[in-house]
Amino acid sequence: MHPTILLPGYRQAASILILSQIVDTIFISGLRNNFHSQKIMFPQKTLKNFTYFLGLLCIFAAVLVGCAAPSTPAAQAQVPEGTQSVRGPWPTAGWTTSTPEEQGMDPQKLAEMLDTIQQKKLRLDSLLIVRHGYLVLEQYYGSYQQDTRHELYSCTKSFISTLVGIVLDQGLLSGTDQPVLEFFYGRTFANPDPRKNAMTLEDLLTMRSGLDWLEDDSTYQAMYLSPDWVKYVLDLPMAQAPGSNFLYCSGCSHVLSAILQKAAGTNTLDFARRNLFEPLGITNLRWDTDRAGIPIGGWGLQITPRDMAKLGYLYLRGGQWDGRQIVSPAWVERATQSQTGTGGNLGYGYQWWIYPSLGGYTALGRYGQTIFVIPGSDLVIVTTATLDGHDEIFRLIEDYIVPAVKGP
Repeated sequence: MHPTILLPGYRQAASILILSQIVDTIFISGLRNNFHSQKIMFPQKTLKNFTYFLGLLCIFAAVLVGCAAPSTPAAQAQVPEGTQSVRGPWPTAGWTTSTPEEQGMDPQKLAEMLDTIQQKKLRLDSLLIVRHGYLVLEQYYGSYQQDTRHELYSCTKSFISTLVGIVLDQGLLSGTDQPVLEFFYGRTFANPDPRKNAMTLEDLLTMRSGLDWLEDDSTYQAMYLSPDWVKYVLDLPMAQAPGSNFLYCSGCSHVLSAILQKAAGTNTLDFARRNLFEPLGITNLRWDTDRAGIPIGGWGLQITPRDMAKLGYLYLRGGQWDGRQIVSPAWVERATQSQTGTGGNLGYGYQWWIYPSLGGYTALGRYGQTIFVIPGSDLVIVTTATLDGHDEIFRLIEDYIVPAVKGP
């Protein structure tokens, strides 16, 4: 059942209607009492009484209209300019569903998208669209269901970024300019280099570590076989100065998880449960670890598509969740602004890809895992899939989902 919203204008109209009904009663009564022949006559005394009552009624109506002034419940945060003023209930316990029409989206355009998916036989596992905090489309394919966890692959990185922001907010890190090797004091790594000593958290977050990392399956396999994943990454030689060029590095995201664990003084997963997952109502999860028990920073998190959407919605709401600031607005802004080019059409923030042509940002995982946020349209889009890349996902968003937005 969808909630019924009584707009303030309706209350004001109701006050005026009450006034008109009372005036009509007095006026008609005067007509009946003074209808002597073919003329309508109003004795002087009646006119005075009528004027007196009318004055009182005008004051009464003004009080009613004033009392009907709209109020904003404390649980409803401000929304971006151009979007509707009322959003759905917080989805901690589950998303509230709505129709596309009720949230200003064209159902026909979305139906065309679903037809396209079927015609092209795209290997999607799920597709979810959230607008104004309401789940307006939820489609599953094959054996996947609402409560089925899915491997996020590199979408895990955006969760790691969020946790780093929370640790910073709590004062457990002094800033993103801290040198990486300071967190591993007393340990020695191969290929010592002044450039490696200068590498900072900022460089890991923006994929500009300078390490000679090769992002492919052979590297993943070698790291899996290593007894110490952090050492495997930090043993690598430097290829360039840190902060100079973008080079995608899943191993660097894992080093972030290890640093997070050291700064928080507890396992990354335990910290995540207490400070992120539990506040958002994310309980159905699994997070793979390295041989030392550190949750993998570059991949390995498994949650449901509905819970994936919660991370996007947290960022859409400026890091705030049901009256609690989970991560600071300043971190959300920095993480979702382009900090570096990538050699293509997308920018890169803090473990988030930036999609400037749509004014959005997205978590991207291997085989088509996506958490796409478009603040200007108040949209969160989630896909899980088994695709070769994200091109088909981007086409669905650009050709169908964004054009389906018709109103605030």
